[in-house]
Amino acid sequence: MQFGVVRFYGSNCDWDCAHVIGRVAGAPVRFVRHDEDDLADIDCVVLPGGFSYGDYLRAGAMAAHTPVMEAVRTFASAGRPVLGICNGFQVLCEAGLLPGALMVNGGLRFVCHPTHVRVEDNETPFTMPMEPGSVLALPVAHHQGNYQPPPGRFDARVVLRYCDPTGSISAEANPNGSWDNVAGIANLRGNVLGLMPHPERAAESILGSRDGLGLFESVRSWWEGGTAYV
Repeated sequence: MQFGVVRFYGSNCDWDCAHVIGRVAGAPVRFVRHDEDDLADIDCVVLPGGFSYGDYLRAGAMAAHTPVMEAVRTFASAGRPVLGICNGFQVLCEAGLLPGALMVNGGLRFVCHPTHVRVEDNETPFTMPMEPGSVLALPVAHHQGNYQPPPGRFDARVVLRYCDPTGSISAEANPNGSWDNVAGIANLRGNVLGLMPHPERAAESILGSRDGLGLFESVRSWWEGGTAYV
């Protein structure tokens, strides 16, 4: 299975993701330029964190209009897995691959600290081995992580919610004011997942948690198991 980590001008977690995928998980990975329009050799696209194009206009807004994102739209429409982390989540929303928007944190400050998230949905390629209700320790680092759904119908699946270490959902456990403590959502098919916490920063014991590694290993197991695209 070949992973592709997209690099926009301003991405700064691209190497982190490639390190975890290639050296920790032991899977083939290559960087994908923002101006590429062919993803034929890629089996899973990862949009990393950072500040694509300096977060001008809105976080992720300019990246959403790059050639590679048109290829990602085609890739996702075929049921192939796409993972957007932090700024990557913002790009997915701006590109229309996920509904809603990521707004400035409720406290109007950049937040950077460990959090806990509860798994709500394990019927995605990224969360298959995880029991609903299980708690993952993943850090956050963002200024615009306040997820708000679009008005009217919510055409998505809540996959992760901020919680305390016991799994209880509360306002105190919500680092950014996100609606319904949302930390990550997927499209209705489940193949496109966006989350604000950084799983690549919690993939080795030396970092204090290996819980994030499970998302990368899950999608590889899903692919190697011969599961048809969703």
